[in-house]
Amino acid sequence: MVPRYSRPEMTAIWSPENRYRIWWQIEVFAAEAMGRIGMIPAEDAKTIRAAYDSNALGDIDVPAIDAIEAVTKHDVIAFLTWAGEKLGTEKRWLHQGMTSSDVLDTALAVQLKQAADILLADLGQLLEVLKRRAFEHKLTPTIGRSHGIHAEPVTFGLKLAQAYAEFDRNRDRLAAAREDIATCAISGAVGTFANIDPRVEEHVAGELGLKPEPVSTQVIPRDRHAMFFATLGVIASSMERLATEIRHLQRTEVLEAEEFFSPGQKGSSAMPHKRNPVLSENLTGLARMVRSYAIPAMENVALWHERDISHSSVERFIGPDATITLDFALARLTGLVDKLLVYPERMMKNLDRMGGLVHSQRVLLALTQAGLSREDSYSLVQRNAMKVWESDGQLSLLDLLKADPEVTSRLSASELEALFDLDYHLKNVDAIFERVFGRA
Repeated sequence: MVPRYSRPEMTAIWSPENRYRIWWQIEVFAAEAMGRIGMIPAEDAKTIRAAYDSNALGDIDVPAIDAIEAVTKHDVIAFLTWAGEKLGTEKRWLHQGMTSSDVLDTALAVQLKQAADILLADLGQLLEVLKRRAFEHKLTPTIGRSHGIHAEPVTFGLKLAQAYAEFDRNRDRLAAAREDIATCAISGAVGTFANIDPRVEEHVAGELGLKPEPVSTQVIPRDRHAMFFATLGVIASSMERLATEIRHLQRTEVLEAEEFFSPGQKGSSAMPHKRNPVLSENLTGLARMVRSYAIPAMENVALWHERDISHSSVERFIGPDATITLDFALARLTGLVDKLLVYPERMMKNLDRMGGLVHSQRVLLALTQAGLSREDSYSLVQRNAMKVWESDGQLSLLDLLKADPEVTSRLSASELEALFDLDYHLKNVDAIFERVFGRA
């Protein structure tokens, strides 16, 4: 976790204090269930629950727990030793029939669920901004590019609507991953419930807002975690896709959109004129980091037999780092889109730059409809289009076509002019927006 790319609410989820609070909840709820079904004395279970309700632990003394762990070399035992000091003889019932992974894995599920809730809220805020800006520029014409080369007209609103649809899918994916990761395992040393009743697991799961894991070993199966982190990686990739678009649009030769440049901001230590897409570039880098965490999560799926701990060290890194980084990045992307400077006049200037080449397909289709073969139609349009291309847009495709007898033998001047109508390309924008956003 890098403080520069962290926000307090998400960081707090991964604090030792929050982790130990969740461990304490698991132990208390388990003891409560054991008391109800007669595994331990009911009065002692009530005493443990009363200690929880009265916050008998007080502030979590992380240094004290660390000091115990320095001797025990075991984090769960260290916590139980410290917590037990706040209880009476009933402390002997803590962790009855449980194994450390029952606590660790269930707590991790709670933390990932908490993190997913923040990320879902982040996506909701981003979607609101994308929708607003998309409608703002619904009919702002701009050039569509394929392979980085001018293709046909689109609108800037369509670019943003596409991003909205993608992040809307990502929200659904994350909601599904949240549901999938939110399982509880309180099933003992190898998952057989030999020393603990399945009803204990059911009670703990209910109290924590989780589902019982259908079948665990000593650990919750790591395919769930792999899918969770893979989903974060997909969201990061969508984030980079939009950031990359903005970076390209801000290039000096394009300059159709630009990151907000605040008063007093400096773009370069050497060149006072610079206004760089630093936020988009930063998002590109952060996306690479979030994606990188998906690979070790997938490698964690294959553990030895009922459990080894090769996954443990990995998750201590990727749990906090992936969620904290993505949280920060989504908030940054939301702010970027919210304040993005858009230049419609420059968009139109770029759209017109190549002498009408963007209308070549309409001419091709009109010639075929006028009875010419597709091959001949393509050849006629291309030979005129290449003259415009090689003139760097100084020549006009429409003028050249009007002067070409093979073209005019099929299409009149007025028919050709009608083929260069920009609005033709925008006639289905409303239909696309309705698909994305529904009826207004």
